[in-house]
Amino acid sequence: MMICLLMGGLVEECWSQISSTEQLEHWHQWRGPFANGSAASAARPPIVWDRSQNIKWVTELAGTGTSTPIVWGNRVFILSAKETNRRSDRPPIQEQQSKTVPPDVYFQFVVTCVNRQTGDVLWQQLAIEDVPHEGHHPTHTYAGSSPTTDGKRLYVSFGSRGIFCYSLDGELLWKTDPGDMKTRYGWGESVTPVIQGEWLIINWDQEEGSFITCLDPATGGEKWKTARPKEVTSWNTPLVTEYNGRWMVVANGTDMVRAYDVETGTEIWSCAGQTVNAIPSPLRYADSAIVMSGYRGAFAAAVPLGSVGNVTDSKTLKWRHRQGTPYVPSPLLAGNRLMFTGGNGNILTVLNVDSGQPIGEPRRLSLIGNLYASPVAAGGHIYFLDRDGTCLVLKNNDELSVVAVNRLEDATDASPVAIDRQLFIRSRTKLYCIAE
Repeated sequence: MMICLLMGGLVEECWSQISSTEQLEHWHQWRGPFANGSAASAARPPIVWDRSQNIKWVTELAGTGTSTPIVWGNRVFILSAKETNRRSDRPPIQEQQSKTVPPDVYFQFVVTCVNRQTGDVLWQQLAIEDVPHEGHHPTHTYAGSSPTTDGKRLYVSFGSRGIFCYSLDGELLWKTDPGDMKTRYGWGESVTPVIQGEWLIINWDQEEGSFITCLDPATGGEKWKTARPKEVTSWNTPLVTEYNGRWMVVANGTDMVRAYDVETGTEIWSCAGQTVNAIPSPLRYADSAIVMSGYRGAFAAAVPLGSVGNVTDSKTLKWRHRQGTPYVPSPLLAGNRLMFTGGNGNILTVLNVDSGQPIGEPRRLSLIGNLYASPVAAGGHIYFLDRDGTCLVLKNNDELSVVAVNRLEDATDASPVAIDRQLFIRSRTKLYCIAE
């Protein structure tokens, strides 16, 4: 395993999704270079800002979105969906179980590349113009999936609208259509692709016919496809990681969290206990996968990556935790501290990730409100961004002392991105670059 130096002088094993040290210089995927919310050691973004200071630029986006951007080199890639005035001639569709109403107009599904230093749009591509077959939750959008890149190609998911691959200069290389999803109550989609080497992983959890598939990154051709029985809509992003020379993909789920052989799609192990709507992304620590969910219940566990079969009741699980786990936000790993907020609220729990034991009592982050964004660690600090654009910055130490409270007064459900001396915050309609 490659050994890397992380923020705060802590040494961590860099196992997850990192095929080269080059990727440590970027924020190439959802949850950053380590897939756990921690930035690389060089990241030192500002800790103080408002509308009058330390905002280097603001770029208006085409339409709306809630997906987190990614950064490669001098480019920021971001997705959005723009409602048009062009009406559909399709008869109205209203599923009996749906709590949302499908639109009757076309939407433009847009990929935008922004200059990281200036905020100028370098290129913009219309992936597709289509009428969504379902509505979405009032807090959701039609652009909820984060893109990813391996530095060679950009991989974009608009879910039922298709999976698209572009060159980093915006040339469409291939596209594929996995079909229309049927989501719980018509609440909408979030299918974030994960790239590792020659494997592009797509998790397609829906109300009927859930599956996980591996595509060829160069062509979009299907390498394998594995059914996920009993799984329903989950909105989670898988983790691709290597253990003892074997690459596997760990995918959260309402029925079970499962690990698959990334070469063949064969299930390796599974563990039940999750709550419904399993959204938080798994992460890697040492030889375990950390998995959790927190809608109408609470569950977290450390599952050994070397497990085989159903390990739900196995004594080999490192630990379990059944209080205060997150609904929408994913957890943060900073050193040996595992941090997460309960539900979508502001009660923070910190566990020792080795033992699963709490570090201190749960605390209320009283200076912020509800959160959808996942926390980020960078430059010795922890950033918690709430849904109204308020970002609470804590010192990354045992006391977690408050350093700053920063307000943008904008709708912010996407997670912050920390790289070098910059922090990127995406609101529904804008991209902010925070820099001194």
